[in-house]
Amino acid sequence: MKSLISFIVLLWAALVHAISSSGDRLLVVLEDVAEKESYSKFLGDLEGRGFQINYETPKSEGLSLFHLGEKSYDHVLFLPTKSKGLGPNLTPKILLDFINADGNILLALSASQPAPTSIVSLLLELDIHLPPDRQGLVVDHFNYDALSAPEKHDVLLLPPPGPLRPDVKDFFSPAADGGELIAFPNGMGQTLGSGALLTPILRAPSTAYSYNPKEQSEIVDDLFASGAQLSLVSTMQARNSARFTVVGSAELLSDKWFDAKVKKAGEKKEVSTLNREFAKRVSGWTFKEIGVLRVNWIEHRLNEVGMSNATNPKIYRIKNDVTYSINLSEYSWDRYIPFTVPENDDLQLEFSMLSPFHRLKLQPTISSEDSTTYSVSFKLPDQHGIFNFMVNYKRPFYTNVEEKNTVSVRHFAHDEWPRSYVISGAWPWIAGISATVVGWLGFCAVWLYSKPVKSGESKKTQ
Repeated sequence: MKSLISFIVLLWAALVHAISSSGDRLLVVLEDVAEKESYSKFLGDLEGRGFQINYETPKSEGLSLFHLGEKSYDHVLFLPTKSKGLGPNLTPKILLDFINADGNILLALSASQPAPTSIVSLLLELDIHLPPDRQGLVVDHFNYDALSAPEKHDVLLLPPPGPLRPDVKDFFSPAADGGELIAFPNGMGQTLGSGALLTPILRAPSTAYSYNPKEQSEIVDDLFASGAQLSLVSTMQARNSARFTVVGSAELLSDKWFDAKVKKAGEKKEVSTLNREFAKRVSGWTFKEIGVLRVNWIEHRLNEVGMSNATNPKIYRIKNDVTYSINLSEYSWDRYIPFTVPENDDLQLEFSMLSPFHRLKLQPTISSEDSTTYSVSFKLPDQHGIFNFMVNYKRPFYTNVEEKNTVSVRHFAHDEWPRSYVISGAWPWIAGISATVVGWLGFCAVWLYSKPVKSGESKKTQ
């Protein structure tokens, strides 16, 4: 009976355990704890996925992201606050230290409340720019909701974002079989710098623009940005694979828009919103529930008949035939699955010293329930020295894979060189040497067996 109870307790613990690959401790920072009721469905979905949520306000005395040098939370969710600053416990430096410690941050903004100065400074450190007055409203006079914003046009209706590039996996597009749309109400747009770590998820349509809502004139002269310059949902994945996401509309996450009906301007049909599924995908990516790659094992060995093909030797010989294999898994919501390289993309191996001598495509060879093995065979270059087997796979929305294995490559040993008679280029030289030896032996034989005539006997005969 006790064993049965223990089994049930362990099973229950496994079921409620967070599905994030980096932890389940989530801090939600908002102006008033009572405001969480406006986001009850979104926060309920997070709790249903196993996160342990702690609610704090910027003025909380006990608020701290670190304790004794270690993270107190694995993830942080910022909802709009009326405070100009976030206090001494949430300074830009502390937030950057949290990202450097592999912490993940989801930031939700709103056009109705200026962004706190700490958040603006943090975004500038990441090369993400907000309007100069820390407040801007995105409107579109063509792609708006005719039911809720017939005059202000500040509720944008957008299709699922789709893949960033043909070679990038699409994590953020919910199925829209019935023409459902994403509602983006009362949102603040951002512009992104040229940093390689920044990636937009959802861009504004070409007819959208951002302006200061305090300007009540009919003609807006000073635009912050317009069209595809505006990023509505932006991401930054640091070099340590920590994730930071900016959602320009906190109302997108609210209960009101999770089950709302909308009608695009010029359309007759009302459709449901995709906000709930879109919010799940964005938060799931930010909190490392999807798009996480894991290296299970790496193997390199000789691939020659009659040789000792030991695994992961420290030294090879030039011109050896070698096989390299790497086993990868991808974390998807609650379990690891085999990692499949997206179409039009390659997973490559570099065999390099200072620069690559080989850059080869790794092919899938073995697949199991939770992993895929990629392998390639090649011949080592005719160059001795210290070399690296390196896999450097860095793609948008995937955690970085950077694996390096260092080996030595030596010359041939004295007893490993091929015999000269095997080399066809040496045959003329061997023939010349053989002719010289045979000629010399023939000369010696003729000289030894040729008896000279004696001069004394010839005189007596005369």
